[in-house]
Amino acid sequence: MVERVTATDATLELIDKIKAEHGNIMFHQSGGCCDGSSPMCYPEGDLMIGDQDVYLGDIGGAPFYMHKSQFDYWKHTQLIIDVVDGRGGMFSLEGRHGKRFLTRSRAFTDEENKQLNR
Repeated sequence: MVERVTATDATLELIDKIKAEHGNIMFHQSGGCCDGSSPMCYPEGDLMIGDQDVYLGDIGGAPFYMHKSQFDYWKHTQLIIDVVDGRGGMFSLEGRHGKRFLTRSRAFTDEENKQLNR
């Protein structure tokens, strides 16, 4: 099965730490503005998900969303959520760990696109 969003092992480890501190969490791919274009991590329910948000899948047991207008640009790619040293978005939960989530991507193959579009 083709996944629209995946996470590195380092990301999964950090997600486990954050969940131990905050309980259930969720992700939303930021579209810019104050926090740039990065995956933002919130306590589950702290960000209102609307009709224009697209559910991409779960990483580390946490749902991952993106606004439809941004999804239209990214739908041909698999998002690979990684973590690097640095400061995360000011509202994202990973910041106190001296880390920030980062979105990497790769284009889906023709076969993967066929599977996704069934």
